[in-house]
Amino acid sequence: REPEQESVAPPPASAAMPAHNNVLPNQHFHKRWMDRVKTWFNQPARKHRRRMARKAKAEKMAPRPTGGLLRPVVRAPTVRYNTKVRKGRGFTFEELKEAGISKPVARTVGIAVDHRRKNHSLESLQENVARLKAYKSKLIIFPGKGQLNGLAKAEKADTDSAVQVQGDALPFPKPAQELQFRKVEAKDDSVFHQLRVIRSDTRLEGLRLKRQREKDEEKN
Repeated sequence: REPEQESVAPPPASAAMPAHNNVLPNQHFHKRWMDRVKTWFNQPARKHRRRMARKAKAEKMAPRPTGGLLRPVVRAPTVRYNTKVRKGRGFTFEELKEAGISKPVARTVGIAVDHRRKNHSLESLQENVARLKAYKSKLIIFPGKGQLNGLAKAEKADTDSAVQVQGDALPFPKPAQELQFRKVEAKDDSVFHQLRVIRSDTRLEGLRLKRQREKDEEKN
């Protein structure tokens, strides 16, 4: 009597070899993804904390503007970005001199100073000088011990009615891009039509010459 052969079960589908040159099945399903789910349940509390921090910072720096120091209006460098207008690091010495504000006093009254920047155009110089003069006309200096070199300190009535500015001390509007519209006139013959006619004449030139030659032979 011959011994019975043991039945062998086929391998599971996941262990089967892939067809051709495909990737071997090697899935990983034991990473405990639930331990690494990012939640954002503290978002309302974070929002409240940021608002209270802004309020405390504004109270600490009062009566100065919450937006910080006054910055000049400059253009971004390079040909690609020089059409953009943005706030610069600080005013130049020449701009402060034209506005009648000394360099040591400028930083104490909320004006940023940049000793590296230079004025390369008259337009930027005049624009920033006008910005400094506008800020100077609205400035309320509380009485103190320091010397201001030409800047007058405010009276008590002005200091009592002073209100802290929220945001930038002197915001500047960004100029909108000027769009120039060109009037489109309707033409009888478009350039596209002319090109198609020339292309067709070139393609059919040989056929037309052949037909004309056949007609001439028939007449003769």
